[in-house]
Amino acid sequence: MPYIKTPQEWEIPESQVTPESDYIDRRKFIKDLGIASASALLLSSSTACAQKKGVEKQLEPFQAQKLAVENNTRFTVERPITDEVVAATYNNYYEFTSSKSTVWKRVDKFITRPWEIEISGLVEKPMTLDVDDLIKQMPIEERIYRFRCVERWAMVVPWIGFPMKALLEKVQPTAEAKYVRMLTFLDPDMAPEQHNVRMPWPYFEGLTLAEAMNDLTLLVVGIYGHVLPPQHGAPIRLIVPWKYGFKSIKSIVSIELTDQKPRTFWNTLGPREYDFEANVNPNVPHPRWSQAKEWMIGSGDIHKTVIYNGYGNSVAHLY
Repeated sequence: MPYIKTPQEWEIPESQVTPESDYIDRRKFIKDLGIASASALLLSSSTACAQKKGVEKQLEPFQAQKLAVENNTRFTVERPITDEVVAATYNNYYEFTSSKSTVWKRVDKFITRPWEIEISGLVEKPMTLDVDDLIKQMPIEERIYRFRCVERWAMVVPWIGFPMKALLEKVQPTAEAKYVRMLTFLDPDMAPEQHNVRMPWPYFEGLTLAEAMNDLTLLVVGIYGHVLPPQHGAPIRLIVPWKYGFKSIKSIVSIELTDQKPRTFWNTLGPREYDFEANVNPNVPHPRWSQAKEWMIGSGDIHKTVIYNGYGNSVAHLY
């Protein structure tokens, strides 16, 4: 009997996945889209200009909240840093919308202060901390990281934060702790897509304790020299640069240490497509597209995907 799959509303339809040949050949891609005419280019330019101005205005109050930190030169990337407006205009945040280009418009009701984070489970010193108090206690610095999405797009971002290891050492994991489970907020009044009962809200993610204690694993509170705007996961989010972006949970409210491997949001929805490990690997295709190449948001440059997103020297031993 033939296998019939009913697509879920969160899945990217096969018809929307760019063919590999077109993906590589940008001239053909542009021609096929039919945007070569002057009138179409003018309309595209006008729309882009209006969006750029809208995002710039939206960012102003966050840019005013500067974070005076040193850049850690151990963490550098050979590619140019993605333009801030571009990075703020291309975000996955399904709590607000499934449209990456409009998240910044949908977060106006998102209140990120006051904000508390509970650290619990298999720890000697469980605690609940206000995010601003936590920031004062942690070794905050800027790190420039690659950021790679499972959908094949990529950025280079100057994140501001502290190693997750510093927080875990503060609460002292017990000998039984093997995994870290994280949870984001639940408030459908602020995040309307959380009314969707087909999705297992609130968002939840997990790492092994060894992954969480790795020096690269960062709890982020700022970006581009200032506090996080809401579309980037304010007021505190995770960045795990050798994994696909969906592992880097946004707007964290709970961190729990456990001896059991935790379920994760996207693995629960699509276990064939989103595994627990989710390491960037050009040799392991997504079931619906190749992961061999990636394209840079903003510039459109195309690069070969590098295993562990280029961080293999720091993390390959974990696997």
